[in-house]
Amino acid sequence: MKQRVLIVDDEEQILKFLATALEASDYAVISARTGREALHMIATAAPDLVILDLGLPDMDGKEVLARARAFTSRPIIVLSARDREAEKIEALDLGANDYVEKPFRIGEFLARLRVASRLAGAEQAKTTVFEANGLRIDLERRLVTRDGVPVKLTPKEYELLAFLIHHAGRVATHRQILLNVWGPAHAQDTPYLRVFVGQLRAKIEAKPEAPKLILTEPGVGYRFWSAE
Repeated sequence: MKQRVLIVDDEEQILKFLATALEASDYAVISARTGREALHMIATAAPDLVILDLGLPDMDGKEVLARARAFTSRPIIVLSARDREAEKIEALDLGANDYVEKPFRIGEFLARLRVASRLAGAEQAKTTVFEANGLRIDLERRLVTRDGVPVKLTPKEYELLAFLIHHAGRVATHRQILLNVWGPAHAQDTPYLRVFVGQLRAKIEAKPEAPKLILTEPGVGYRFWSAE
């Protein structure tokens, strides 16, 4: 069965362009042009993924996002011309799985959509083992190995890694990571987080200077990325 994607955007040109690209990639497409219509369709049509513009005619897309997260955990990808870091961080903190700026490259956008879809499937299947490029992480047993050799992580390094994996494919903001791994007292300690990310990369990345797993989203946070 085809995955159903809801596109929420009031620009006819964007709707047509995305619909054509998604249908060519074997998705079923439905659309909404206002926030109220989007919330109704998310609740009643149960789309597998949602692509959400922030500049809607009746309400801000962030309000749609916040309301939708009250009743759905389906992946929501924000697609917006707003490029301010504060806008990205707020949308991600409200529960967006990803944030893509307009204009965008359709190949990269489709890749991000596939990652979001895989993440949703993994959450439903409650996957506890991650494997990529010789790295194996068993979350249930708290074991990390590279090419069969155990990787020694400190408790906080492991907690950081586990948090990023649980959000694989999504951008986790600095604040989200710090609150969940270190607690409210460290919510603003971004330099502290950078140190731990550097230590973690040194232990799990094949080339820490050119990371493939823990990617930096400048000014926003980090993304644990599993290449296709």
